[in-house]
Amino acid sequence: MNYILAIFLNTFIGLLFCNFSRKKKGVTDRAELSSGFSPLADHFFQLDLHQTSKLMEELIRNIISREADAINRIPVNDSFIKAVELIYRQVHQLKGKLVTSGMGKAGQIAQNIATTFSSTGTPAVFLHPSDSQHGDLGVIQENDVMLIISNSGKTREILELVELVENLHPGIPLISITGNQEGILAKNADVFLFTGNPDEVCPLGLTPTTSTTVFTVMGDALVVALMTKIGFTSVDYAKRHHGGYLGDKSRLLADVLKAQAQAKAKEDGGQG
Repeated sequence: MNYILAIFLNTFIGLLFCNFSRKKKGVTDRAELSSGFSPLADHFFQLDLHQTSKLMEELIRNIISREADAINRIPVNDSFIKAVELIYRQVHQLKGKLVTSGMGKAGQIAQNIATTFSSTGTPAVFLHPSDSQHGDLGVIQENDVMLIISNSGKTREILELVELVENLHPGIPLISITGNQEGILAKNADVFLFTGNPDEVCPLGLTPTTSTTVFTVMGDALVVALMTKIGFTSVDYAKRHHGGYLGDKSRLLADVLKAQAQAKAKEDGGQG
């Protein structure tokens, strides 16, 4: 598999230089274009289009398989139940809200989780770690609950945010999703959700890829569990999601359910 990745990377670099050479020198000979590159790149230039497509298909299948495997390896334990109960208590009983946060790619996932929670009956907002140091920290109230995502569990802005929140409202509960079991974020959390710390599918092992996939799935699990716990219905959804295809679909479903309920009530009344 490493061989395929190497071919792909060398090919990408080679094609960039090839296009540049064509424009700069007017060179069109493939042998001349491939000269000077690594043996793997030279090998690629000897492949026909069909072979190249097969290599790319194998690479993509392997990426999808590795990410699916990472999802299946997420440690599912009572920490998920504790997180659901904590969010339920703070938001639905104490009338606070869920505040999510994360830096970089993790922050983008945290923002998506917040909007999904909001649209499914659990009020939530996203707080950017950097903006929190310039006044936005004021969005946090005493009955809120924090959900912070960081793969490394030691991102500077994230750790600073935890301290700032504790200074503003001591005792605000914290849920962390991280791949670092020994990090400060994991140890300081009221509830710690471990990702399993999967390897990134990025060939450099650096770009957040597998980790962000796992973050998303773990967020979905929390959202759907809360929807189930509070009995969230299509009628509730339609009130919060008026526009677009989903708005139309939810209102149609709500109308159907309403008509069924009225018919049942009429039938029960007739029998009485």
